[in-house]
Amino acid sequence: MAHIVSIVNQKGGVGKSTTAVNLAAYLADMGKFVLLVDLDPQANASSGLGHDISNTKGTYEALSGMNQARDLVVKTAHDGLHLLSGHANLAGASVELVNELNRERKLHQALLEVRNDYDYILIDNPPTLGLLTINGLVAADSVLIPVQAEYFALEGLGQLMQTIAMIKQSIKPELQIMGAVITMFDSRTKLSNQVLEELYKHFPEKIFRAVIPRSIRLAEAPSFGKSIIHYDPSSKAAKAYERLAQEFLLREEKTSQESLYR
Repeated sequence: MAHIVSIVNQKGGVGKSTTAVNLAAYLADMGKFVLLVDLDPQANASSGLGHDISNTKGTYEALSGMNQARDLVVKTAHDGLHLLSGHANLAGASVELVNELNRERKLHQALLEVRNDYDYILIDNPPTLGLLTINGLVAADSVLIPVQAEYFALEGLGQLMQTIAMIKQSIKPELQIMGAVITMFDSRTKLSNQVLEELYKHFPEKIFRAVIPRSIRLAEAPSFGKSIIHYDPSSKAAKAYERLAQEFLLREEKTSQESLYR
């Protein structure tokens, strides 16, 4: 059964979709079977993998029950990596789901039929804490939080932690925080280093040691519909995401072992 990880940050522009695409690509490169679920109406993760989002069915149809998730999954340029595509229609899903029974569990229900097909399912959430993101959290086993190395990072992280705590208390007590990953890090600036130190201080066991640098090559890759592993595998950003994938697997393995002995 797949381990489902929700990649979440309510703040936009923090490298959330970039992390979803490249982590998924490296996990697949390491021999894992991965499904990337694009829950964001902007569908950046889908276009970042070269998928044409202009006339496509995907996560919206799965959420609404129009189609089965297995019928909507598409292959990508990476062996072992499949995609459930995002679409602008998702912007209306929050309104459409408001009066639905168990509206916060629609994604969880949609993914049940494909969960045994993969080792990992990664969910790229919209940059809000609305109903779509709540669906993304309720469907997940754990949460990965991309955090930009900038001044308001701690404040935004605190708000997200409160939302996760609320979901654990009222809907899904088994939801775990896998950790936060620092993105857009510039070692030349004093601010980036200060933010990194503060994050390690406040969340010593929850910050990934792999740090994603600010990178022009990483910013260019989505415009070519490629992950960094296909666009520039020798770049610093590519090496950083490779280290993140390795650390991700180690953390997930450790968590699985601990759960066996509870």
